[in-house]
Amino acid sequence: MFERWGRWVHRRRRWVLAVAGAALVFAGVWGTGVFGALTSSGGFDTPGSESAQATRIAERDLGRDQADVVVLYTGRPGMTVDDPSYRASVEKALAALPNGKVAGTSTFWTTKAPQFVSKDRTSTYAVLQLAGKDEGARQDSYDAIKDDLTGVGGGLTAKVGGQIGTEAAINERVSSDIGRAEGMAMPVLLVLLVLIFGGLVSASLPLLVGGLAILGSFTALHLLTYVTDVSIFAVNITTFLGLGLAIDYGLFMVSRFREEVRRDGATTEDALAATMATAGRTVAVSGVTVAVSLSGLLLFDQNFLVSMGYGGIATVFVCMLGALTVLPALLAVLGTRVNALAVRRRRKNAPAGTRNGADGWWGRLAHSVMRRPVVYAVASVALLLTLAGPFLHINWGGIDAKVLPSGTDARVVSEALQTRFPADPTEAIQAVVTGTSDRAAIQSYGDRLAALPGATGATVTGAKGETTRIAVTYSAGPDSAAARDLVHRVRDVPAPPGARAYVGGGTADVVDQLASIGGTLPWLALLVGGVTFALLFLAFGSVVLPLKAIVMNMLSLSATFGVVVLIFQDGHLSGPLDFTATGAISPSMPILMLAMLFGISMDYEVFLLSRVREQYDLTGSNTTAVAAGVQRTGAIITSAALLFIVVIGAFATSGVAFIKMTGVGMAIAILVDATVVRALLVPAAMRLLGRANWWAPGPLARLYGRYGIREGDAAAPPREPEPAGAH
Repeated sequence: MFERWGRWVHRRRRWVLAVAGAALVFAGVWGTGVFGALTSSGGFDTPGSESAQATRIAERDLGRDQADVVVLYTGRPGMTVDDPSYRASVEKALAALPNGKVAGTSTFWTTKAPQFVSKDRTSTYAVLQLAGKDEGARQDSYDAIKDDLTGVGGGLTAKVGGQIGTEAAINERVSSDIGRAEGMAMPVLLVLLVLIFGGLVSASLPLLVGGLAILGSFTALHLLTYVTDVSIFAVNITTFLGLGLAIDYGLFMVSRFREEVRRDGATTEDALAATMATAGRTVAVSGVTVAVSLSGLLLFDQNFLVSMGYGGIATVFVCMLGALTVLPALLAVLGTRVNALAVRRRRKNAPAGTRNGADGWWGRLAHSVMRRPVVYAVASVALLLTLAGPFLHINWGGIDAKVLPSGTDARVVSEALQTRFPADPTEAIQAVVTGTSDRAAIQSYGDRLAALPGATGATVTGAKGETTRIAVTYSAGPDSAAARDLVHRVRDVPAPPGARAYVGGGTADVVDQLASIGGTLPWLALLVGGVTFALLFLAFGSVVLPLKAIVMNMLSLSATFGVVVLIFQDGHLSGPLDFTATGAISPSMPILMLAMLFGISMDYEVFLLSRVREQYDLTGSNTTAVAAGVQRTGAIITSAALLFIVVIGAFATSGVAFIKMTGVGMAIAILVDATVVRALLVPAAMRLLGRANWWAPGPLARLYGRYGIREGDAAAPPREPEPAGAH
């Protein structure tokens, strides 16, 4: 099938390139409009959870009390809120805001609440509820007033934070980070590709596919915004995922084409057909595997994960489509000129007639590993488990202004509320009681909440009809295990007779995220594991290799998560990486990394095993096939990993902490996967398994023979005998 596709593209190469050019123009004009169509809210909450119900009921019955915008005012030295000019300056600034954009304002002078005044009485803040029925409308209101919020005189300074203020700051960072990352990555990638290929023409092809992938991912995301909400963060994730995968696929395809076109008597069409039958088939299997892995995100409730799933799947198919259509058409046009504009002398292929192609550094490494497979396997697994250890003490938390760089206004406001004021009301656990207006019963319920271990008080913050909101304050940090335990204790307190209580707030939302994600994880494992197993079986005709690949991927991912906890939770390397550790990690981030990295790890696994299977069909020797497969793919996988790390490294410079964490985590995973796993653990495991690597029960073997994803139906060549003592 892939061979025929290669010949079809060769015959219609100019038509393919013409259609690709038109699509590129469309993507450049329309696809880049995605930035104005994405949702600004993070989408980390869990719809339908108890915390979400608490927010919905409170807003419906009591009105919105969320701090859409918090403006922090600070007086000059010696000036306090008791100074009449202080009050006059704040009220004048608030009164000057555009009409119809602010639904409500709360200040120290309107509420007389002491929590609005800093401990040294030099600072205060105003809480603004913006006009608008939904998030988008409130964002429009913010855009209309944001330039006026810091315009305060009388010796005061003003900084803007709050929910929408923070989201706006994150959005601005996300948009600027993409352009900067692309500008950093592209020149470095070009230099590395030239060094890898030794020529400008061949080096430019993967980069061209990468550029197509970026515009294609923008177009795919823009299309998705018409059918579902897509988080602003999807732009960063899908851009570096698309660029990295496209360059990987381009590297695989161009490398194989250059190998095929140098064969004696090979025409360009024959070389392209052979490339598509081998590397093209690998790209297709890999792309589908990555897409399946990302499809697991669609099982979750959080819009952040769902939108990442949709965007990621679309991006993977854009990359795969470009690698299987545009790139072959370009190769068909270039032919032997793919090696033009050489910058260094090209090394010749191994001599014709070399059957196994294992004579080289990578092949010698594989033979060395397979001579001592137990030692290498035990050492590799021990290293990965040691790196995974810190994941056992992971602490979960939410996404807030702390993800922004230190000194950003929104973060300064958030930190001031937590450290300089008596209590931050936005951090309280909110108990919303509905179904009773009995004040005595509600007071009794509040007293029981205030008496809970860890609670420091319970105050009624809103009441209307049969709905009452009670804020439960506590001394622990909102991202601490103690705060999450308090949420459970508050939920265990019986509601007043005849009433029902819903417990919400930021900490409660994290508790609900963990419960939702924990309940979905088994389904994710079943879907991704099951479909990956089936795809790898159809690709290689073995039931052992898919199981081995899944186990090794999980070892690699566990090591990655352990290192991520060390860096981003515990703060190691926070200085060089330029971020502030918050002591907690959002539950959604490991899930996102799991889905992406599982697929990308399979990318390298499929590429390696494809060459091993190819050699095994020729020789029948497991040891020879493994050594030849490692030799043929070692340099390419290492190069692909290096290029992917460059792409991710550029995006890891993001000013948004969890985008940085995703980038650094993926770079670590790819480094571990391309070195410890592919170079050491895979050869050791395949040597220990021996011929069992290729085993399948009789019915499944017949199924593979009929429906396997392979080229041609001709009988395999005679197999060489297995070396003495080998498996």
